[in-house]
Amino acid sequence: MTTPPMTDAADAAASAPHLADSHDLIRVHGARENNLKDVSVEIPKRRLTVFTGVSGSGKSSLVFDTVAAESQRLINETYSAFVQGFMPTLARPDVDVLDGLTTAIIVDQQRMGADPRSTVGTATDANAMLRILFSRLGEPHIGSPKAYSFNVASISGAGAVTVQRAGQTVKERREFSITGGMCPRCEGRGSVTDIDLTQLFDESKSLSEGALTVPGYKAGGWNHRLYTESGLYDPDTPIRAFTKRQLQDFLYREPTRMKIAGINMTYEGLVPRIQKSMLAKDREAMQPHIREFVDRAVTFTTCPDCAGTRLSEAARSSKIGGISIADACAMQISDLAEWVRGLAEPSVGPLLTALGDTLDSFVEIGLGYLSLDRPAGTLSAGEAQRVKMIRHLGSSLTDVTYVFDEPTIGLHPHDIRRMNDLLLRLRDKGNTVLVVEHKPEAIAIADHVVDLGPGAGTAGGTVCFEGTVEQLRASGTLTGRHLDDRARLKETVRKPAGALEIRGASTHNLRDVDVDIPLGVMTVVTGVAGSGKSSLVHGSIPAGENVVSVDQSPIRGSRRSNPATYTGLLEPIRKAFAKANGVKPALFSANSEGACPNCNGAGVVYTDLAMMAGVATTCEECEGKRFEASVLEYHLGGRDISEVLAMSVTEAGEFFGAGDARTPAAHRILTHMADVGLGYLTLGQPLTTLSGGERQRLKLATHMSDKGGIYVLDEPTTGLHLADVEQLLGLLDRLVEAGKSVIVIEHHQAVMAHADWIIDLGPGAGHDGGRVVFEGTPADLVAARSTLTGEHLADYVGT
Repeated sequence: MTTPPMTDAADAAASAPHLADSHDLIRVHGARENNLKDVSVEIPKRRLTVFTGVSGSGKSSLVFDTVAAESQRLINETYSAFVQGFMPTLARPDVDVLDGLTTAIIVDQQRMGADPRSTVGTATDANAMLRILFSRLGEPHIGSPKAYSFNVASISGAGAVTVQRAGQTVKERREFSITGGMCPRCEGRGSVTDIDLTQLFDESKSLSEGALTVPGYKAGGWNHRLYTESGLYDPDTPIRAFTKRQLQDFLYREPTRMKIAGINMTYEGLVPRIQKSMLAKDREAMQPHIREFVDRAVTFTTCPDCAGTRLSEAARSSKIGGISIADACAMQISDLAEWVRGLAEPSVGPLLTALGDTLDSFVEIGLGYLSLDRPAGTLSAGEAQRVKMIRHLGSSLTDVTYVFDEPTIGLHPHDIRRMNDLLLRLRDKGNTVLVVEHKPEAIAIADHVVDLGPGAGTAGGTVCFEGTVEQLRASGTLTGRHLDDRARLKETVRKPAGALEIRGASTHNLRDVDVDIPLGVMTVVTGVAGSGKSSLVHGSIPAGENVVSVDQSPIRGSRRSNPATYTGLLEPIRKAFAKANGVKPALFSANSEGACPNCNGAGVVYTDLAMMAGVATTCEECEGKRFEASVLEYHLGGRDISEVLAMSVTEAGEFFGAGDARTPAAHRILTHMADVGLGYLTLGQPLTTLSGGERQRLKLATHMSDKGGIYVLDEPTTGLHLADVEQLLGLLDRLVEAGKSVIVIEHHQAVMAHADWIIDLGPGAGHDGGRVVFEGTPADLVAARSTLTGEHLADYVGT
């Protein structure tokens, strides 16, 4: 009997794939986050997968709230309980199986914090490296890197310290000092505030007569009593009759502990108190009435001491080759990268290499036109997302899952190619790249496509298609049918009814631009990212009496905010319920008298479990309806308030449009919401669950009823599916036909093709832009092909 040769078995074992190489899929089974309906998908690893579908179909719920959230939660659990106490607590997503996850790095659209001291340089590592560079090479030498930081104040002090020495307690005098780079006048903000005192109080009245006109300082409230009962001045004397000392105490007194109305309180002058409580906040985060007060009472002017550089005189005096750190931060980043490469100093070689690589990443990703001193809060959503990408571009990590939320937002078609190259490079390093995207140019590079839908909200949440881009084209899904859509140029354009003259515009990188924007038509302002579009439109056409401006600033809202509260729809609904039942409107607010006492109107009872994810359980008393039982006995048109808030916009439009519940004010707002394609949203859906595109359109709907002749829209196609762009164009047409002038800042070629007039800025970004390179009709732009926009639009319309 002959034994088989061992080599065959060994060869077979050697050629069989290793068990560790078999885990090449991320498996999701039974995902039910938000509107997902038991979704099951298998996502290939080390490939580029694009998730498509109409806005609100469940893309973000699957990618961010399920896959990325679980990956981050599992990583957080590897830290000790002590460390987890300082980290955001994440609940496990509502999903049956999540298998094959890798470390997720999320690059989302969240704006960067708009802290007054946050800049592009501080948000990346560029400023930190520049400070070290100047502390080593700067002449004259002024100190450590802190001496070049506008976030560190110079302080010094002296005093006695008690030390143990040789078994005895000895007191010694010690002195210390820290040299910081903060400008003492503006405290590192670059601007100083000048408060108009006439907007704070009426000097002809006494405090008792209600002299204070600041929001929140009404008679009887604690803010008011702090001043009327302080005892520093007579509250019955008109403010104009105060002595110099009394006026100083009233307006500028330093914080002082004293007994007021029998309670130990800290008294502080009115001006510093308002500066701390109101002016220290981000303007966009303020409540509307407070924002209105701040805009009226406060003027922001460039700091005269530091000329807006935020830095102390010493920090500005220390230079490398005649360039101070303030000069370096004010340079366009592409120029700064060249300057850094020109520094041949072996003693700081590794630092120059790292700084040069970071600055080159800015240029590579299309942000070379920014400067490091640009406030982070002024970046658009697309710019903020790309700034976050910078730290990942040169990363040596592999087998990581990168998750992107519409990375092409704010990008000209010319820049989208560059972004595609970056995404493919991340994939080719062996990473899994997941992208939520609407642009056909970005979908085209996918290895794998997952299409969600078929509709939005409750009509979505299922997987309509999985496969390649070619298979998607032939699939017959909404995305597949619209993937190759190409808008045609209008055969006839509207004639303008006048012109808005802009002369000598020089905001940011604009170079004394003179341009006439036609009125009574749809004008599209376009150009590569950073060419000066927003500077021209928002800088020259401020929102005012006749101008309705819908910019890209994000909608902020808590779990208690919903479309009904945000749009002001709840106000006429509450009044209609109150009138029909003869009770107070406040009863029909879940944030006021009508709230369920058990859950305080939240609908859920939240149990905080410290470093573990908190548990939210539906309130047992109101069963999630948010109102107390007695309120639900009041009806309007046969429905109670909780049933009305559970209606969709379309359903509510019919309900308030006719019959017993007819409420014209509510019906008008609902019509605007339906016009922008939000008919599927429920009125009581928390704002925190809306996608980026839905929030943008909700904002547009709130401005539709504003009385203004000129509408300025900043990239209204953000977050819109190809099929929804058509609906948006119809809405813009209706605005023009109603006698409005529409000015749109946009990159989407379908919107450009639909315009009556195009203003193209460029030719490049930053100091290479800021000029008008074309004015005319879309047909003329396509025929000329004289600009980057013209070339891409010509390719798009197929001429």
